[in-house]
Formats: sequence, structure tokens, C-alpha cells
Amino acid sequence: MDQKVVARHLRIGPRKVNIVAALIRKKKVDEALNILRFVPKAASPILTKAIKSAVAAASRHPEIDPANLFIKEIRTDFAGLLRNAKRFVPRAMGRASKIHVRTTHLTLVVSDGKSTNPSPGA
Repeated sequence: MDQKVVARHLRIGPRKVNIVAALIRKKKVDEALNILRFVPKAASPILTKAIKSAVAAASRHPEIDPANLFIKEIRTDFAGLLRNAKRFVPRAMGRASKIHVRTTHLTLVVSDGKSTNPSPGA
């Protein structure tokens, strides 16, 4: 059975999150949490929180064993630029440019490997 967690408008760029997400893709949950504990990146606490949330949501179902969960899918998508970040950086000839603060949508799916829907051919 799958459990999906979505975190939207995270104030970190998707490229930064995707670097750390690639380390834990297709890993067991306890192994992924152990990896994230030692990765010195800003995305590590964000991904740790999302994984713990998915495990807590999955453990509410009695047929799911939290020890057998693994990360089935982790996706980071560009969510746009932060609109209210009105900060500027000085440029040449007295001009100024906006600072673009990128945000991320994070989608995380944990699974125990068992399918709840039977296959159509069976």
C-alpha cells in the first residue's frame, strides 16, 4: 500500500532538493533517514520531516508494517518564484535587479511493496 505526502512552496530551490533526493531514492525508510542525518545540506531536514510524516500516516493503517516501508517515488518540481521577497541586488550604472527566491513542490511516496488493487489480467 502506498502513502503519499506533498509539501508545497518550500523555500528552497528544486535543484538543491533534488541533489539530496537522489541519494535516498528507492531506499528503505530507516536507511534513508540514516543517510539524511549525515548529509550537510539544507534540504536534509526538509526531507527528513516529509519522510517521518509519510511513515506516521502509513502507520495509521493496521495492514502496513512501518519496518518494511521504502521510498517508492520522490519528486521535486519548480513551484515558482516567491512574490513577496522584495529584495534587490545593486547592478551597474545605478540599476537594481530583483533577487529570485525559488520554491519547490515536494512529492514523496512510501510503499510496503504490496499492491492493494489486483492486476486487470488476474
